[in-house]
Amino acid sequence: MECAARGFATRCVGPPTRRCGQCGAVAYCSVSHQISHWSYHKEECERLEEQMRRVDLLNDFPFTFTEDATVQVSQKQETRCSFLSKRELHRVGMWICECNCGVSAGFSAFDSFNNDGWHLPSSSCPCRGPLSPVTIRLCSWTDYFEWRKLPLDSPVALILHWPLTIYHAIQVIGLGNLTPQISNELRIHYLGPQKELGQLGVFAELQALLPGLHIHVELVGPDVPQHMDGEMISLSRYSLCMEKECECKYSSKILNPGNESACSPAVSLQLHRGFYHDRYTDITKDSPPPHIVIAPNAGVAAYPSWLPTIELIKEIKVPAVFSDYCEEACHLAACCIKTITGQPLSLPIELNPFRQPMAVEESPLFIPCYSNCFIFTM
Repeated sequence: MECAARGFATRCVGPPTRRCGQCGAVAYCSVSHQISHWSYHKEECERLEEQMRRVDLLNDFPFTFTEDATVQVSQKQETRCSFLSKRELHRVGMWICECNCGVSAGFSAFDSFNNDGWHLPSSSCPCRGPLSPVTIRLCSWTDYFEWRKLPLDSPVALILHWPLTIYHAIQVIGLGNLTPQISNELRIHYLGPQKELGQLGVFAELQALLPGLHIHVELVGPDVPQHMDGEMISLSRYSLCMEKECECKYSSKILNPGNESACSPAVSLQLHRGFYHDRYTDITKDSPPPHIVIAPNAGVAAYPSWLPTIELIKEIKVPAVFSDYCEEACHLAACCIKTITGQPLSLPIELNPFRQPMAVEESPLFIPCYSNCFIFTM
């Protein structure tokens, strides 16, 4: 937690122990910093006060570990490292980027794609296809875990929030009801991947969530390693469990029973280094435009590079779903988008039921932040 006036006034004199008496969402290192910051903070204070009233809703998850992963992480009684260590998942496989010390390793761990598996028993992870097809719209983690027959003490939602957020975005814009009109292919442009680059195997779950489609995802962003620019990855099976004799080790295709005629991978990914507005022409040179653009944890208000990307999205007239770590970041993004496009959001800011169920450490606010916490659409 930093002083809210850091960079606005003189040098901070100590830790930020003085919270705003109205909203309680920000803190200052001194009275003088609080006074000097008021001209800025008064624009957001009432809004943050309203957001603070919904903290319990943000922390509402069905998991047995919810208290540890939300309140205790926010209050620094637990860390991501300690949470993962207790489950023997610290810095292994797809979990390597789920703590600060893993992130500090940079992207050297992702020099080449490696479906390293769940490092969990088969009963605790989706290492095989579902026992039954999804027949209703999944609206919560409870719905998903019941459908996939997973116990609520399994931590897999910490990684599964990536494909589940894609699934939810498709439902939000109504694309889920139009799958017959999409033919047999769903094209997704996915902007700004970071942690996901070490967790690409989890995107195989999209075939379970959206059966009957070939799903092609173009991942575009400056964090894609240079030597992986243009690399195509075919996901021919689900991420594996840790059991040597599990049937997932012998399944080479993501096929539903009776669908043996399918010969191509259900999910394919292609990586592109650079900004979307610079790479769009190359990406669509030999393929049609996307059905949907998805930008997770976008930070639209924080990065000027979004301006030409948003102008491009407006020009190509494709629905775009953004997410961010907190409601305030989405509000600031909505203001930026309206300034750039002259239009309001097509769908308002809403809480993502498939947000990651572990709080972000070192949040800039006293409001807990979660990866993919809120979504909005332009």
